[in-house]
This record gives sequence, structure tokens and C-alpha cells, in this order.
Amino acid sequence: MTKIAVENVNLPGQVTNVDAAMMAVMSDTALTWAQIKDACIPHLPDDLYPKGATSGWWIKTVQLDLEAKGKLARQPSKPLSWSVT
Repeated sequence: MTKIAVENVNLPGQVTNVDAAMMAVMSDTALTWAQIKDACIPHLPDDLYPKGATSGWWIKTVQLDLEAKGKLARQPSKPLSWSVT
């Protein structure tokens, strides 16, 4: 699986490479967090996230990082949704 570098706001300069599954499922069409999670789970390694367990923290981490980098845009919707910029 392709990796994406995620920065840590609490430890400047610390970068962790995580699976880039989120970018594989994102598009111009806005998705809610629940839709992103459902779409990402099949792309995540089952040995790390068996049946999607504990994938929520990973999804939120990647979403916040990509949003801060300007690669995802938060849409003015309820529930919140994101799309590729």
C-alpha cells in the first residue's frame, strides 16, 4: 500500500508514514466521516485493523493532516463532509 507522511502537531518535525487508503477513496464528491471510514476499511491491512477495529484514530489523524495541508476541504454541511481540493 502507498504511504503518506503525517506530521505530529505536538512534536514538530516528527513524521510518521501511514497507509494512504484515504486518498484512494476520496474524490470531488464530499463524503462524511462515516462514509470515509466505510470506504477505507477494505483498503486497510487486516493484521493492523481487523475488520476495521481501531481504524477510527487512523482515519481522523489522516483527515486532519490532509486538511491542514490543503489536500482535503471541509464542506459547509451537516453532518460534516470532506472532498479533495
